[in-house]
Amino acid sequence: MNRIDRVTAILIQLQSRKIVKAQDIASRFGISLRTVYRDIKTLEEAGVPVTGEAGIGYSIMEGYRLPPVMFTREEATAFLTAEKLIEKFTDNSTENSYKSAMYKVRAVLRSTEKELLENIEEHIEVVRKYMPHDGTTATNNVLQTVLKAIAEKKVLHIRYHAFHSHEKTSRDIEPIGIFYSGGFWHTIGFCRLRNDYRDFRTDRIEQLHITDKQIQQLHPTLKNYLEHMAREQDLETVVIKTDTSIADYLQVQKFYYGFVKETQIGAFTEMTFLTGKDDYFLRWFMSFADHASIISPHTLIDRYQKLLADILRKRE
Repeated sequence: MNRIDRVTAILIQLQSRKIVKAQDIASRFGISLRTVYRDIKTLEEAGVPVTGEAGIGYSIMEGYRLPPVMFTREEATAFLTAEKLIEKFTDNSTENSYKSAMYKVRAVLRSTEKELLENIEEHIEVVRKYMPHDGTTATNNVLQTVLKAIAEKKVLHIRYHAFHSHEKTSRDIEPIGIFYSGGFWHTIGFCRLRNDYRDFRTDRIEQLHITDKQIQQLHPTLKNYLEHMAREQDLETVVIKTDTSIADYLQVQKFYYGFVKETQIGAFTEMTFLTGKDDYFLRWFMSFADHASIISPHTLIDRYQKLLADILRKRE
């Protein structure tokens, strides 16, 4: 990227956030902090009202806006691809908001890029293989409601259908974020009923609304919470060996069970996982166990043998 393009990109980045740290700019473009300072000075000399405070970052004076920018062909198709993903993997409210934003994006595209999107739109599709058990995620607009509660620091009241106990409970939660994992959207929140943080699968939230109750206590960010949970969970490293022909069919499933890496060894594939010490991994492993074996740990082999013995005993 030449310097003119980089300085323009920095200006757009400054407009995208209230405060941008110099280190964030340096990391994005792979340049030194000294170069960042020079580029910021170039913007100032061009009349852009950039303000900076040591240890905090840069910001642009409120009210200043860059005229509509032109997107590259690659950026335009990336927007279109994202639109297809959002259509399949979020709720109606988020989808509609994104489509509204896309109209604005298309409005500033050059004629050639508009024509490109029209021609290529029918050549991009996203097929969602796993659907919520009752389809509620697509209609309840849970995600936007949760995000609105987070932004307003308000308590959410939900009616939740628990997975393990099938119990339906009404509870107040203080949401801290949403994330997508294992084919479903989740929200993490402090549950006032359980007096602890809980993971709620959004497709199991049957009803919800934002209350007038204000969230008073400080909560960790979603990223910090998930990192903390990963450290707190009692995980073990599991190594298995499978026929390579079978390993090819595990490409999607393996990521649900803590897949870390794999190594090709002759006609076999050695796969490493970091997973919980419960039976979920073992029960998944049993679906292809006639073409695989557990290498380590030995405690998992013992649990596997016990599980098989229990199954055989029940058939007697």
